[in-house]
Amino acid sequence: MSLVVLTGAARSGKSRMAEDLAIARDRAVVVAVAGWGGDEEMDRRIEAHRLSRPDSWSAVSVGADPAWLEQVPGDAVLLLDCLGTLISNVCFEEVGQATLATADAEERVAERVDALLVALLARSGDSIIVTNEVGWGVVPEWASARLFRDELGRANRRLSDEADSVYLIVAGRCLDLATLPKVPKWPL
Repeated sequence: MSLVVLTGAARSGKSRMAEDLAIARDRAVVVAVAGWGGDEEMDRRIEAHRLSRPDSWSAVSVGADPAWLEQVPGDAVLLLDCLGTLISNVCFEEVGQATLATADAEERVAERVDALLVALLARSGDSIIVTNEVGWGVVPEWASARLFRDELGRANRRLSDEADSVYLIVAGRCLDLATLPKVPKWPL
């Protein structure tokens, strides 16, 4: 089993690179689509992703409940696109547009995200996880957005600690984060 994590900014090339990695495995691929349909813009995005992928690939719409992982055969490559969308949905479900997140809501989000990560990390087959790198800018106004930023940061760090390969995608280029130290050292 190999776990590959691709993180980076919007439109940086993460999904395309994840698709290329999946093709290189030369096995069945199941794409776990975390987007939601229902509005015109998101429908266009989902359709564009679908059209960019080989017809032989399977796709399953997924939510944060990890039960969907049971639908993915162990010998297939799982391509989850995108973890950030799943976590965003959880945060919005639990907090909505409230200006403050209660401690109970924060705990429920953390539990739901943890259950998803445990299931992803327990998967026996190859997995490619596309995620977002957020939190490099201003502090969001909405409680759900602040909670999203924090939970996604924790999730990315946890997955990266367990991954066989971790790439930061910037402007269509890959930075291999696995080659970088995990612990800073005092300069000599």
